[in-house]
Amino acid sequence: MSNVTTQVFDTTRGQPADGLPVALERHDGQTWKHVGGAVTNDSGLTPDLMLAGGLERGTYRLTFDTGTYFAANDMTGFYPVIRIVFEVSQDNEHHHLPLMLSPYGYSTHRTSG
Repeated sequence: MSNVTTQVFDTTRGQPADGLPVALERHDGQTWKHVGGAVTNDSGLTPDLMLAGGLERGTYRLTFDTGTYFAANDMTGFYPVIRIVFEVSQDNEHHHLPLMLSPYGYSTHRTSG
């Protein structure tokens, strides 16, 4: 089974985004099903994102509740939610999807290990 982690860095504050809720869902062909979630720690990481086991092959999405994060930090942002949809096509891979965040933009990429 594969696994996934994420780390969020707030480019406006110049530090990891602590306290940002992240949900992990899997597409079953018709709907999205919740399979895990976490809140970023003081390093911006979500080390325990999955509920149990690993990721099977399929389509997944990470949903970042940036509206909650921005409000908690007295910031106004344009994107209240950011969703990253990705494919798991092989077994036993680690997918790390970092998010660089600012109130009016974001970027992401995949690293593997």
